Amino acid sequence: MREAPDADPAEIRPDSLPEDRAEVRTEVPAEGIANGGPGRAANRLARESSAYLRQHQWNPVDWQPWGREALERAVREDRPLFVSIGYSACHWCHVMERESFEDAGIAARLNAAFVCIKVDREERPDVDQIYMDAALKLNGHGGWPLNAFCTPDGRPFFVGTYFPPERRGPSASFPELIEAVAEAWRSRRSEVEENAAQITAALAARPEGETDFVPGTDTVVAAARLLMRGADRAHGGFGSAPKFPTPANLELLVAALDFLPPGEATGVARFLTLSANEMSRRGLLDQLGGGFHRYCVDASWTIPHFEKMLYDQGQLLSFYAEMARRSHAAADFVWPIQETVAYLRREMTGAGGAYHASQDADSEGAEGRHFVWTPAQIQAVLGDEAGAFCTTYGVRPQGNFEGGTTHLVDEARAPRCQQAGARARLLAARGLRTPPATDRKHVAAWNGYVVSGLARASSILGDSSLRDDAARAADFVLGEMIEGGRLLRVHDAGRAHVEGFLDDHAAMLVACLDLQRAGAGDRFLAPAAWLAAEILNRFADLETGALHLTPADGEHAERPLIHRPRPDHDGATPDAAGLALLGLSRLAALSDSRELDGFVARSLAESALLLERAPHAFPTLLRAVALRCRGVAVAVVIGEPGNADTDALAERARRVLRPEDAVIVAAPGADPPTGVSADWLAGREALAGRATAYLCRGTICSLPVQSPSELVAELIPGA
Repeated sequence: MREAPDADPAEIRPDSLPEDRAEVRTEVPAEGIANGGPGRAANRLARESSAYLRQHQWNPVDWQPWGREALERAVREDRPLFVSIGYSACHWCHVMERESFEDAGIAARLNAAFVCIKVDREERPDVDQIYMDAALKLNGHGGWPLNAFCTPDGRPFFVGTYFPPERRGPSASFPELIEAVAEAWRSRRSEVEENAAQITAALAARPEGETDFVPGTDTVVAAARLLMRGADRAHGGFGSAPKFPTPANLELLVAALDFLPPGEATGVARFLTLSANEMSRRGLLDQLGGGFHRYCVDASWTIPHFEKMLYDQGQLLSFYAEMARRSHAAADFVWPIQETVAYLRREMTGAGGAYHASQDADSEGAEGRHFVWTPAQIQAVLGDEAGAFCTTYGVRPQGNFEGGTTHLVDEARAPRCQQAGARARLLAARGLRTPPATDRKHVAAWNGYVVSGLARASSILGDSSLRDDAARAADFVLGEMIEGGRLLRVHDAGRAHVEGFLDDHAAMLVACLDLQRAGAGDRFLAPAAWLAAEILNRFADLETGALHLTPADGEHAERPLIHRPRPDHDGATPDAAGLALLGLSRLAALSDSRELDGFVARSLAESALLLERAPHAFPTLLRAVALRCRGVAVAVVIGEPGNADTDALAERARRVLRPEDAVIVAAPGADPPTGVSADWLAGREALAGRATAYLCRGTICSLPVQSPSELVAELIPGA
């Protein structure tokens, strides 16, 4: 029996889940609404662009999308809400749909007692966060599908994840739960509403207390040590099963290497190397097609939950690029980057250059069917080479997955070039199978993560094509996903919609800075400045330093959610507040903006109590602390753009500096790029007419350098 629904490490339900599979249906009739079978018409979700919502268009449940119409109906009819949240690649969402939401009897019970709302968590992270926070506070765990019973105005009073259609052990069946909740609303309404009020108050509460604690390098070190307590030193990663890649934790540990005592840093570096190698050599990485699966259900990274999420690809590209930058033996970190890029190009790139959101775990109604093999299937493709391949990739008659099939893991750990031809032939054969469904929407934040990963990898690998891919994706977001002066979160079915959240703005801010640093052009500094202004003007409390997930002038202002959520934790994606502060810190250094620098200081102080109590719970925020303690280093290269000597110095600077540091290239006597302080160029010259580099931090710079080999990070004061 497989365990663990779709959830982050702290959000795993402890009970086992069934083996059932569900077919994914994403097609939308051309006319928007059609007959889903004898006597069945599509519900309101047929009009939506979301692949996840459209998957539920034929359910007999009277689904409505989240919005004014559904919420006003609940208030008008004085009926509680049933809010069901998931996403298109969510395997257990499909299971619950087939078992319960396609069942006419269960649908009738829901329709009679509730106003039923379906939410795509990828489109509406604000709604998802509110009810996920409620699940965590009430149950200590969460996951998807996430199902909340709420008062007509949206306050939750009972929240859970997957509910089975029939009683299993002590757990009530979903029909029994529906009746119990409906009866409680009818007969004990005042008690239910009091409970909902208490839950809502708890959701909006911040930790109480005052502190004069100032987060600094000691906090980064303390967090690294706390994370390492949960490190799996045998297999890499954290904890046991299920095991997620947790790139936010890995990136904090990489940053902490600069602050830990040398012996301790060596141990952490070894753990990071182990983690990177185990994630790429075993089942988390698709050994044939590239790209990382979402998580593994076991401690040794053998069997994944087969869906692939865009946000994982972007974050892990950045992690592997930084590991390659720091390593004297980078080859083991380079090939996972190359194979992930190949996967993105082959399967995840839209016509406009932006990237699709996800691919499903299921195909033909079964999880993992697209990816697994039997010895006979491999023999049919590889012939005489099959035996050696099966030995290398652990393919045995008994299999390691369901039905005697095997998910490939690289047990031999040979140089990656070996058996490359065999892998290519098997990938071609796999391409003839029914593929998992792809959710083709573009999410601004997730594209930002990939843009950053590609831009950083391009500098480490010296491959400008990765930078070009990144620039095309960024240009799509900045061109097609801004309307009326507002960044929108989602582009799907030919249109952009849903106002962007803090994570969208923060990820694209960092992406623009990474592109400029990688040499894609100073033209990305202007949108970076605009995004920073949007963050301060619409998401920030300038007085206290607080950052909110939702904009002040968005739906929260028009029709308030039950509270305005704060993005104060890392999960499958980085904490948006921490990511915003990383971007704002970098831009403040480039522009010498006291406004940006002052806000970063206030925001970190506003989070001091959280960081004092549980520093390891906020890895992205602590990376912003680390950057502020270390300071942004800037390489200033003075030389004619396009000149070989200028390019060589700039490329060297991009390779040796940390990813949050900056690289400025300017012709002799030129004005600084828009958004860059003139102080960075003041007094900088191309000595004797040759391209010259200066490495600076704050107001202190190194002596001029004209040979790329002499340009090393240690030249910077305090490096």
